[in-house]
Amino acid sequence: MDDLILQHEPVLRLGAFVAVLAAMMVWELIAPRRRQEIPRLVRWSNNLAMIAVDTAILRLAFPLLAVGFAAFAQERGWGLLNLVAIPNWLTIAIAFVALDLAIWAQHVAFHKVPLFWRFHRMHHSDTAFDATTGVRFHPGEIALSMAYKLALVAALGAPPLAVLLFEVVLNATSMITHGNVTLGRLDPLVRWLFVTPDMHRVHHSAQRVETDSNYGFNFSLWDRLFGTYRAQPQDGHEGMTIGIERFREPREAWLDRMLWQPFARGNGPDRARRR
Repeated sequence: MDDLILQHEPVLRLGAFVAVLAAMMVWELIAPRRRQEIPRLVRWSNNLAMIAVDTAILRLAFPLLAVGFAAFAQERGWGLLNLVAIPNWLTIAIAFVALDLAIWAQHVAFHKVPLFWRFHRMHHSDTAFDATTGVRFHPGEIALSMAYKLALVAALGAPPLAVLLFEVVLNATSMITHGNVTLGRLDPLVRWLFVTPDMHRVHHSAQRVETDSNYGFNFSLWDRLFGTYRAQPQDGHEGMTIGIERFREPREAWLDRMLWQPFARGNGPDRARRR
């Protein structure tokens, strides 16, 4: 089974990625939540180009990525879940939930630790908010995140299937929760369990009190449990300012400038204080 997972992992992940991204782009074109100021061609082309850079960096930096490393660790009996005799379905469920909590904690750390924030702020410097924002991460952050993820997989003893499911779902929900769309009347109901676009959009506010909230990608439980949940933006979804003030120039939406942002100095604070 694990060999089959490893064999088909690239096709499964790519197929899910393309399907979700295409669906979200169509939804955003038909029923956008907010008006986009920067032309889609500029934003989409540069945000999507970042995926190629990130993928190249990961392949060069890591001989095994998360799913392959999970199989490697399982063969050697590493991790807590390999020390207990429980049904396979329960092992997968526990691993999935544990990984989701761990990624939530990582997201908080990327906001609180200044060095990590320098890399993560490129994701927040997008002055619009749509599905491509959900794939716009600096390769430095991607490499740090993968190293953390590999350590988690080894410590947990997460099965390859659980890791594959988590990676596919995380990539999909990242694009969905960053969508320039709304679930309308369904939103309050859905967000009791899952993060919605209207919930996560608050996290991309230029106001720090709002940026420091709603860190989740999959389950909304963690923000409610740890007191970081915020229901709505102060200025409403149409009126709120998204992004980082110092990176608002249209030129900052280009790939070369995005890659340089972690090393940029001066030009004022990254995030506005509470008004």
